[in-house]
Amino acid sequence: MTGQFAKKLGAGFAALLTMAPAMAVAQEVPQGHPMAGQVHLQESVTPIMDSIVAFHNGPLMWTISLIVLFVLALLVIVILRFNAKSNPVPARFTHNTLVEVIWTVVPIVVLIIIAIPSFGVLSDQLTVPDGQRKYLGSNIFSFGEVEVPAPELTVKVSGEQWYWNYEYVDEGVAFDSNILNDEQRPQIKPNQPRLLAVDNELVVPVDTTVRVQVTSSPSGVIHAFAVPSFGIKIDAVPGRLNETWFNARETGIYYGQCSELCGKDHAFMPIAVRVVTAEEYQAFIGAFKESRDYQAAAATLPALN
Repeated sequence: MTGQFAKKLGAGFAALLTMAPAMAVAQEVPQGHPMAGQVHLQESVTPIMDSIVAFHNGPLMWTISLIVLFVLALLVIVILRFNAKSNPVPARFTHNTLVEVIWTVVPIVVLIIIAIPSFGVLSDQLTVPDGQRKYLGSNIFSFGEVEVPAPELTVKVSGEQWYWNYEYVDEGVAFDSNILNDEQRPQIKPNQPRLLAVDNELVVPVDTTVRVQVTSSPSGVIHAFAVPSFGIKIDAVPGRLNETWFNARETGIYYGQCSELCGKDHAFMPIAVRVVTAEEYQAFIGAFKESRDYQAAAATLPALN
């Protein structure tokens, strides 16, 4: 009875694992921020995140599924063939050179295969487009299928303790972005997610390459600027200017958080990027430059739902 149960359990678990890559691809996920019960990556809206999703759903998911199935098969074999009843006289050898070489070399080969596209995705994130270089996009092994225009907008992001400061470098205007607490959010932005809603979002145009320069306050600590739907995550280090970029193809609000343990309010440093149409952005930035008042400029944008 025990052996039959083990076989049925192993077969059912194996079937479930075999379906895992397809389940990861098929699951519907919301835009902009995580939802309760979500187990997959956030929906992609940039070429960088396209690469990450393709890498995750392709090489990574199939590799880990096959490894889990292989290890499960070994465990079942050990349980059934090498228990005290089936194998009352155990073998006395302790080493097998061939097996030890195989279980050392094979993982190294697997890691090398995984590393090749992984380094390509990382390189894409850290190399700001120049209008000529092509990017991986969703075709993880194509090495150059997505054309991305050169940046039209540069934003400098500074991590403070514990909020973000955004500067439109070419326009010469800046503002702070702070989390809305549980008393403020229901009054100001009731439909925005708790612990992610902010008073002032970074506003950028859709279908535009945005260069993001990331640093931290000279008297502060290390932070990390991360927006999952964009596929970007980069350290904000005092005295250092790091760069990344994104080109969002859909309007909406996309949230992230500081991803570096930076102190007592680390959990309360959300990032909110509002992607709007080109016309809406021009109206916003024009009003911001004229008034130097973020709230007055934000009033030119459609009201948030």
